[in-house]
Amino acid sequence: MSLSKTKPPIVLGILISGRGSNMISIAKAIQNGQVNATIGVVISDKPEAPGLEAARALGLTAIAISPRDFSSKTDYEQQLIATFDQHAASLIILAGYMRLVGPTLLDQYPAQILNIHPSLLPAFKGLDAQRQAFDYGVRISGCSVHFVTNELDGGPIVLQEAVPVMSDDSVQTLSHRILDAEHRLLPQAIQLFAEGKLGIKNQKAPII
Repeated sequence: MSLSKTKPPIVLGILISGRGSNMISIAKAIQNGQVNATIGVVISDKPEAPGLEAARALGLTAIAISPRDFSSKTDYEQQLIATFDQHAASLIILAGYMRLVGPTLLDQYPAQILNIHPSLLPAFKGLDAQRQAFDYGVRISGCSVHFVTNELDGGPIVLQEAVPVMSDDSVQTLSHRILDAEHRLLPQAIQLFAEGKLGIKNQKAPII
């Protein structure tokens, strides 16, 4: 069922570092009428990221902005902001962006940056969360969408989805099922934001 168009669509700026599968899931959810948004621009910090070509194949504007081309993280993030502004982005999505967000970007977009992380936060923060969960021997893993703050994977949690760990799982099979959950969860969180149902209060992200 198509969404009500009583509100204008929000414009997304999406940051990626790799294949961009979460970016593709967002684009498909928009196309299917599940998310009232448009994608203004897709930016990768890695010029070789396959997600750039995937975005262009979907008709999206996709740009590589490499931190190596800037003398400081501040300069790099100022260029990101300039590019987001050029494309009128009001919500920033980290969709497999493998770089810590600095104060320049955080100050520009307070409570306007969402990240998808492949664990049930606050467990297994940081890199390789799926392997962390697998090696620890948990029975349930999953993924979380959260607002981005200056604490690594520590911002207010918006949505979570549990993924069972099977007895015959490998890191690869578990990671694949978690990724499927990510593809469902991130568009849901974006739609909540588009509907004006998300914010931060007392270090939490209640759904209004």
